[in-house]
Amino acid sequence: MNVQSLWIYPVKSLAGIAVEHFELDNFGPSGDRRWMIIDEESRFVTQRQNPELAKVGTKIVDEGVEVDIPGEGRFVLRASGRALRVQVWRDWVQAFIGEADANEALSRYCGSRFQFVYMPESSFRPVDAARVQDRRRVSFADGFPLLIVNRASLDELNERLSSPVEMRRFRPNIVVDGVRPWAEDQWREMIIGEMRFSLVKPCSRCVMTTVDPDTGIKDDSVQPLRTLSGYRRTEDGVIFGMNAIHESFGVISIGDPVEITITE
Repeated sequence: MNVQSLWIYPVKSLAGIAVEHFELDNFGPSGDRRWMIIDEESRFVTQRQNPELAKVGTKIVDEGVEVDIPGEGRFVLRASGRALRVQVWRDWVQAFIGEADANEALSRYCGSRFQFVYMPESSFRPVDAARVQDRRRVSFADGFPLLIVNRASLDELNERLSSPVEMRRFRPNIVVDGVRPWAEDQWREMIIGEMRFSLVKPCSRCVMTTVDPDTGIKDDSVQPLRTLSGYRRTEDGVIFGMNAIHESFGVISIGDPVEITITE
């Protein structure tokens, strides 16, 4: 079993970036979801409400994170000196508002007044203490630093669908290959390369899986969520993938060996 692909998401709910490797820092994959979009009430905005966000591209450049907004152009995100408390799920954290040019362009594209916000090192959003004993932090990701998925599980799902879907709809950080479908349900600890990970919670899926990442449209002709709900529903929701925390720091690369050290 090894790492088949790696992904980072510089801005929560915008297009991800496939990478050959990434470094793990205190937040998780370096640069992952340190930026987020908020509405006029300082609440987080995602493709759940605005599927067109899928078409906003992201890129890592020397200056930081660049976004490519359809019809508006490219903008490098820069944090201003203005601080604001923002909401992501049930958490309120301190963030810095992004500079106006990108905010205004995104607002025009979406037809609503939105702003980019950045989570600095000084902000500490804790991981769910009911799932993780140590006091660990997380960025603007939904709840945990990493999402690990099994390539074979997507292949099995696609056998049930009239039209196959890409892994991009499930927004993983680490995709592993070389094991039977749904084996990840029993994983509790793994080693990737030389780094150890704890798999702490099954990942419940939402309507974002129905958004076509190329068109930014909810595609009613393809129903991965409805199909999954027929045989992957648990007390944690409709499950695909495992949320994880990293127990060490370093670099993960495509092709790294994966060893399962603890199972349920």
